[in-house]
Amino acid sequence: VQLQASGGGLVQPGESLRLSCAASGGSLRTYHVAWFRQAPGKEREFVAAIWRRSGNTYYKDDLKGRFTLSSDNTKNTVYLQMNNLKPEDTAVYSCAADSRLILSSLRSTASYDYWGQGTQVTVSS
Repeated sequence: VQLQASGGGLVQPGESLRLSCAASGGSLRTYHVAWFRQAPGKEREFVAAIWRRSGNTYYKDDLKGRFTLSSDNTKNTVYLQMNNLKPEDTAVYSCAADSRLILSSLRSTASYDYWGQGTQVTVSS
């Protein structure tokens, strides 16, 4: 499966963005899909994921309530809605997918075989 991330941009604090992770060459319905981000000088970190077996979504603790993951199977796309953005949300956001990982490894970058290119999100006044 090939992944294409898009939707990043420059926004002011408090504004919103919706990132898209569009897939080709496979159905995302059969993949666990996650978003990760990497800020300058920092390691890549887990943001959110959808566990396909249950449909449950999981978030980095301090992003709960501001970020929401959803999927549109008709468009083979997973979305990350980001509200009330803060300067510390500035990073390159990447989506990833895998069909075989286990739940306990959902937050690990090493668990995902398929990655899209990153999309830059900059939150600045």
